[in-house]
Amino acid sequence: MRAGVGLSKDDEAAAELTLAYREGRLSLVGDPARYGQPLAVDFVAGRSAHRRRFGGGRGQLIARACGLSKGVTPSVVDATAGLGRDAFVLASLGAEVLMVERVAAIHALLEDGLLRALADPATREIAARMSLIHGDGAHQLAELVAGTEVAPQVVHLDPMFPHRDKSALVKKEMRLFRDLAGDDADAPRLLEAALEVATHRVVVKRPRKAPHIKGPAPRHVIEGKTSRYDLYVHRSLTSN
Repeated sequence: MRAGVGLSKDDEAAAELTLAYREGRLSLVGDPARYGQPLAVDFVAGRSAHRRRFGGGRGQLIARACGLSKGVTPSVVDATAGLGRDAFVLASLGAEVLMVERVAAIHALLEDGLLRALADPATREIAARMSLIHGDGAHQLAELVAGTEVAPQVVHLDPMFPHRDKSALVKKEMRLFRDLAGDDADAPRLLEAALEVATHRVVVKRPRKAPHIKGPAPRHVIEGKTSRYDLYVHRSLTSN
């Protein structure tokens, strides 16, 4: 199955990518020189397993930004799901998470990764708190969320932005995403949609020195070494 059919703003580049099973996982496979190793979603092993065990709990930047604290576990809509890494962290900390992914090939990888996570005893409980839907959050977010049972207390966004990570692996992974989805030129519309849907706050992940998304200014900013979270707060989260 070719990933490029109807899935990309750059059909010529995306046509080089193929969805295929590799080592029991659905993967996006392309020229290794351009894209690196086949890309799959794995919530059971690899970096997800390491972060599940040693990530730092609710002290992690994303947990603090999304309002997870003692006695407070909001439900989260991850409107730019990507490979689901942020969603998995939040679900591992007890949050119910709805992942929204607009690129059909990436949605397929997420679906495959979730099924394998549900079948593994180590991740089954976490994966049960994660749900997935295919659609464009910038233009359909309210409709997509309304069709689920997840309350959008927090909407998390991580729009595409030029990453400065020097790792060749990360560069090739980001190249794959850009070839499939293009840049998020509609990030202001995505933020607007998220602000309309979120009942309590919108959390936007950005490179630390990147400009804010065009629109209203964030009320709070939480900074890390390489990234930051811009917080747009409607009202305070309360204990469950």
